[in-house]
Formats: sequence, structure tokens, C-alpha cells
Amino acid sequence: MSRSLVRDRTWLVAVAASLWGLSALWREPLARDYPALAIVFWEHLLLTLLVSPWLVGAVRAVWLASTRTKVSVLVIGAGSSALATTLFTAAFRLGDPITPQVLQKLQPLIALLLAALILGERLRARFAVFALPAIVGAWLLAFADPLGVSVSSAAAAGLAVGAAALWAAGTVLGRAASAELRFADITALRFGVGLLTLVVLSAVTSTPLAIGLDAAPNILLLAIFPGLLALLLYYRALGHTPASRATLAELAFPLTAALVGVVALGASLEVSQWTGFVIVLASVVGLAVHEQRSGRPAVDTPGPAAYSLGHGGGR
Repeated sequence: MSRSLVRDRTWLVAVAASLWGLSALWREPLARDYPALAIVFWEHLLLTLLVSPWLVGAVRAVWLASTRTKVSVLVIGAGSSALATTLFTAAFRLGDPITPQVLQKLQPLIALLLAALILGERLRARFAVFALPAIVGAWLLAFADPLGVSVSSAAAAGLAVGAAALWAAGTVLGRAASAELRFADITALRFGVGLLTLVVLSAVTSTPLAIGLDAAPNILLLAIFPGLLALLLYYRALGHTPASRATLAELAFPLTAALVGVVALGASLEVSQWTGFVIVLASVVGLAVHEQRSGRPAVDTPGPAAYSLGHGGGR
């Protein structure tokens, strides 16, 4: 038995994905009482403090890096961390606790499209075989009545997909930045730049950042578990887990999110939404397995598939 097989950590990917799925337990109650910007600000403040031992070295490393890497880090921090998490949190106020999280499974498809545009990777025609059903599934999932869309449901879905697109951009640009920066550098800069961005956004929009002491436990749990711990576990596991297995293990994320939404938060989905749920997951998993096993992948990627097909962590 090979050493790589012995060290396979598919189970650890599932643990990390389950932590992402628990996010609604703390984010949804906070979103009802406070502005999304305030919640994400305090979340980023805690995360920045947690990664502060890496921050000085990270700033020094990015200062010496190329302009492309500097721009990538700014977009990752401001867009993929600060703005994306704010959009994601706002989606909970307008929609149900399940849909915003499951729509994040569109992220790998968006990441591949962006990789084609930004990194020059080439999409083959068969990519549409997976992308088109995923789009249909996302529509069914997002709207309880897919032929009668309300303004609030459309806004919630739009916020969730916007967050997925920004997180996908972070995945692609993180891949580009990793040529010059360590993962620890990118993580520290992501949260640090995100924190500064949130301060600026608060000033520009006149959004109050004050929260009550009663919110502190939820903010702390949100930052530690679905935030830093899940991210660290995921990337530690991904180096020892084939991408196809990792994507299957990530099913723990939407399944946990659905379980939390239905059992703990009293949410419910229509039959058409559960159908969309299955179509989205099947499309993304099918794409991941196809890319690993086919002699002619849907996407010509110069690097490991794990970077393109990984979750967000993508976020």
C-alpha cells in the first residue's frame, strides 16, 4: 500500500465541509438582528487577530511580489473575503437558511469559467453537459415557485450566487498568487485586507458596526469553526486527497446545511427545490469525477485539479 494512500484524508475534507454546513446556526440569527456588514466586520476582526502571527511576514512577502500577485491579494481580501461574506450573510435575511449555502456548490463551475478567462485555461464543449443542468438546478433550488419569482427570493438568490462568484474568483486568483506566496501568507492577507475593506465600506455607507454583547458568542463561534478551523483543515486535507474524493466528501457541506436548516432553524423546501438540490450536487460531483477519470477533460488545466475544483474555501 502506497504512502499516499495511507495518508489519504478524505474524512478530514468531510469534517471541514461539515463545519461550513454549521454556519447557518450562528449566521442566520445574527443576520436577523444586525447589518450584514457589522457581522462580517467582527468576524474578520477576530480572524485577523487569530492569524496575526503570520501577518508581518505576509506583508513583507507581498511587498516583494509582482504587481499581478499584489492585485490578486487585494481582490481576494476585498472581494472574495469582505464583500462575498457580506453578500452571503445578507442572503440569510431575505431567504431561507438552506438555499444560500447550497447555491455555493455552483462555485466550482464559476471558478472554471473564471480560470478560462484569467488563467487561459480552455473549456471544451462537454463542459456545458455539466454547467447547463447545474444552472437549471440552481434556479429550481433558489425559488419555491420557479415560474413565479418574487423580488425578495430573487434578491436572496442573487446575493448567494454573487458570493459564490466572488469566492470562485478568490480560488482562481489564490492559485495565481500561490506561485509567489505561501498559503499562510494568502490567508493572513485575505483577512487583513478584508478587515480594512469593511472599515472603508462602513464609512462610505454609514453602516453602524456596533453589536450587542449577546452577539459575541455567535460571532466567536462563526469565526473559529466555519471560518479559520474549517479553512485550515480543508487545505491540510486537500494535499493528501484526490480531487474526485474531496468533492464527494464536500457533500457533507450542503447535507449538513440542509439538516441544520430543517431541524434547528425550522426551514422547509418544496419538492422542486429538493430536485434542484440533487441536480446541482450531481452536476458538480459529475464534473469533478469526469475531470479525474476522463482522457479528454472538459477543462484543460495546467495545474492540479484540486485548485480548480476545491470548495471555497475557497472561501
